[in-house]
Order: sequence, then structure tokens, then C-alpha cells
Amino acid sequence: QVQLVESGGGLVQAGSSLRLSCAASVRTFSNYRLAWFRQAPGKEREFVAAISWSGGSTYYADSVKGRFTISRDNAKNTVYLQMNSLKPDDTAVYYCAAGSGSGSAYGRRSYDYWGQGTQVTVSS
Repeated sequence: QVQLVESGGGLVQAGSSLRLSCAASVRTFSNYRLAWFRQAPGKEREFVAAISWSGGSTYYADSVKGRFTISRDNAKNTVYLQMNSLKPDDTAVYYCAAGSGSGSAYGRRSYDYWGQGTQVTVSS
């Protein structure tokens, strides 16, 4: 069982930065591929970014490429999402997810464990 707890969300102005964190309570954290998804009101949950177990491979949605950076610290059982140049369209609940590494890094079905989410609101 993997428990994920997100933090770092908040209300910011467009152009600002935020760093989200996701702490995992599992002994074998380094075995998991990790990802961030987001869900805006009235929309489906969408892929944002993912990182392989070693951190050697990263994946991004086109909408955040060049602005967001995913990273992980296996010694701290934590994955991060650095978000720069935030836009109002980035407003959503952001979820952390963990999966075994099989399947597409971009697909929700590839992840077995999910956090409760943290709200990010970007004002114009």
C-alpha cells in the first residue's frame, strides 16, 4: 500500500511560481514511477508530468512543457512539481500518482495510487 500526500498549493497571480510536493509513505519508493495529474472544474483529470523510478526519464504535457519541472528525491520519498510562469488555465486540483512503471507514463490507468490533491488557483 502506498499513501501519497500532496502539499504546496495555493492562490497566486499569473506569472508566479509554486512548488508542489508529494510525500509517499512506502519503503520501496524508488521502485515507482511517479506523476502529477490535474483536474479543473467540469473537466476530466489530465496528465501533467511523470518521472521514472531513477529520475532519468521525464514526461510532460505539451501545455506545461518548458514551464513545469518534475523531480524526485528518493532519499526523502518525495516528488516535486516546480511550476513557473503560471497561467489562469493552470487552475486545478493537482494530484500525485504512483505506478509500477508498466503502461504509458501519460495514462491514468498506469497509476495505482493517488493522493487527495492540492488546489492551485491562478488569478489573472
